[in-house]
Amino acid sequence: MPRRLRPVELDFVATARVRHVFERDMAAPVEAVYGALEDVPGWAAWFAQVSAARPVDAGAGRDITLTGGIRFRETVIAAKAPEVYAYRVDVTNLPGVRAIAEEWRLAPAGGGTRVRWTFATDGTAAYRLAVKVARAGQARAFRDAVRALDRRLNT
Repeated sequence: MPRRLRPVELDFVATARVRHVFERDMAAPVEAVYGALEDVPGWAAWFAQVSAARPVDAGAGRDITLTGGIRFRETVIAAKAPEVYAYRVDVTNLPGVRAIAEEWRLAPAGGGTRVRWTFATDGTAAYRLAVKVARAGQARAFRDAVRALDRRLNT
């Protein structure tokens, strides 16, 4: 059953009760990586957990479906090329969650890009515990996604 989440802004990324921060370097240049983040339908090609993605509201939002059937209706809360791309979840079928925001920060690193992804969330005690337990899986998913995106951008 879809439920509406608490609308949060970019500051939530720094203040959320649960924050997972992952960082990795890529060979691809910052501008190319940022372009891939803005290309919403393209996410399904490089982020294995994303089975479908489409822009909505003239690009101000995103509809995301994860493998396993979890769905998100999101609002883009920051799109400052080529440094930051962030969004919050407005509606989801994921139980126990009250708020989610994700931020992708990009910075030059040698001839490539340092990518930092922050997953920020809050919810019931059971949800927070489940998200903390899932951290290792998120780290793997991030690593694999960045690796796949780098291959895609460098072929």
